[in-house]
Amino acid sequence: MLGVTKVAGGTFLSLTLLTTSVVAGGLAGLAISFRNLPDVRVLRGHIPAQTSYVYDIKGVLLASFHSEEHRQTVELNEISPELKRAVLAIEDSNFYYHDGINPSSVARAIVVNYRSGGVVEGASTLTMQLAKNMFLSHQRSYARKLAEAILALRIEQVFTKDEILDMYLNNIYWGHNNYGVQTAAKSYFDKPASELNLAESAMMAGIIQAPEAFSPFVNYEIAKRRQALVLNRMVDLEWITEQEAEAAKVEPLGIGRPQAWQRSRLPFVTDAVREEIINRFGSDMLIKGGLNVQTTLDYNMQIRAEEVVRNAHNNLRRSGVRADQMALVAIDPRTHFVKAVVGGIDYETSQFNRVLHSRRQPGSAFKPFVFYTAFATGKYSPGSSIANHSRGFRDGSGIYRPTNYGGDTGGGDVSINHALTVSLNIPAVVIGQEIGLDSVIDVSRTLGIESPLQPVISLPLGPIGITPMEMASAYATFASNGWQSDTTMILQVTDSNGNTIIDNTPRPRLVLDEWSTASLTTVLQNVMRPGGTAPSANIGRPAAGKTGTTSGERDVWFVGYVPQLSVAVWIGNDDFNRTLGRGVTGGGTAAPVWRQFMNMALENEPVLQFPAASQFKRPEAR
Repeated sequence: MLGVTKVAGGTFLSLTLLTTSVVAGGLAGLAISFRNLPDVRVLRGHIPAQTSYVYDIKGVLLASFHSEEHRQTVELNEISPELKRAVLAIEDSNFYYHDGINPSSVARAIVVNYRSGGVVEGASTLTMQLAKNMFLSHQRSYARKLAEAILALRIEQVFTKDEILDMYLNNIYWGHNNYGVQTAAKSYFDKPASELNLAESAMMAGIIQAPEAFSPFVNYEIAKRRQALVLNRMVDLEWITEQEAEAAKVEPLGIGRPQAWQRSRLPFVTDAVREEIINRFGSDMLIKGGLNVQTTLDYNMQIRAEEVVRNAHNNLRRSGVRADQMALVAIDPRTHFVKAVVGGIDYETSQFNRVLHSRRQPGSAFKPFVFYTAFATGKYSPGSSIANHSRGFRDGSGIYRPTNYGGDTGGGDVSINHALTVSLNIPAVVIGQEIGLDSVIDVSRTLGIESPLQPVISLPLGPIGITPMEMASAYATFASNGWQSDTTMILQVTDSNGNTIIDNTPRPRLVLDEWSTASLTTVLQNVMRPGGTAPSANIGRPAAGKTGTTSGERDVWFVGYVPQLSVAVWIGNDDFNRTLGRGVTGGGTAAPVWRQFMNMALENEPVLQFPAASQFKRPEAR
């Protein structure tokens, strides 16, 4: 009960009694004709379609997904008392005193409709409006009005007044694809329904009768006249004073903007989230289920990552690098939470997310998987010598003879440290044969590489397609010194009742040998120092990484990490047959982009050291 103490709007007693008798007798006689009306008890389990919302990790709203009905339901006690009173004042001031139909209103409607020769005034109570919205068409006819009245009487027998008001306020249409009071309040006034004041509530209540025509977005002056009508009605009912009404009429209103079909703020991110939710629960759950999806993404980092990629692409094009596309993904190694995903240079031009769906050859960026596997056997260390001379390996098509970058055939032996620092191909192929390519594939799978891998002799040189997400995720496990959680873009999903249906709280597990991982990181730090393949990636703090350049300069990479962040940068063309240009390398093109992003992302992060291999026991040789 809302504390309504006076029934307004008098009528002659004789007319009221007569109308009551006519209505009661007529409805009783016609009830047989309406046996096929729906069972109103289904409302007990009715779950209206609700909008799903996607947020970044700090609660920034990124996007909403919904069907035609943009709705977010709230409890009755979460709706402003001023709004509830305003709605009742203009729609059904006797709501708490009738049993579903209002005899005085029916009497008035009978006279008006008789004089007009048709149904022009409905005499609908709030309960009758609910029955119409939930069960019936909006066609004006006597049959529909009678069905509406019968259903209203049945609803009143099954539900309390507060339950009826709750369903009404959460289901009615408020204009601009807003269904229910919460989304309407957020759209019209950019605030939840619980915070609406008297002035805002009166305008909201005035909209109900013709939402599109009376909307302040369409005609603010008409909306103000409707607001005044509601306020005057509340004064007549003595629910507010004249002074309160006049103050509300002149109170400045901060009108919001339509929100139902707003575009995503981070489309590469929300498209990926949308895809995952649909794959797990189906599209209806996303657009009607009222989900709240908290992603792992950081809005500010994502915006700046997109800016880095856009500017870097423009600079590369000006310098003559023939790259149509670029992708960047950042992952926190401590949680394996994805922090930024840039699937291409311009979402408007191409919505294809290359981070998730483009399998490109990683080239030498694959070599760390090979050398980690070697360290984990216990037979090799960074100082171990490996042959660096061209030798033939027999495969199914004949003899395969690897060469180093530029066609160099090598000579003599080199340490693993040197081979990885300057990215020699021959030692990588040699060690791959010595340790077994199946073991390399097993390690790759442990690191989260799901793309197809074949134990071909050239596997250590990265001739197979892998996504940037897979590369950044695998390197994130190196960055955490072998500890791994499931890589995810979604932290948590709750349903419309607040129940958690997805919980991706990190559950780290040790999946790599710690001595071997620390040894690999020690070597990969040399890549960014003078003499390595990517001194242009140096960020002035401990960092490790690897370049990747494929044959024909079709793909270039830099994948690197610090303890707080693992980032993969890929540059290429969607048409794999197009080259980036002679002499283009990962160290010269991708590494500077990586450095620029890392300097931005880490500007407020402390400098952390990687663990030394000496802290851990070397595995037994096997």
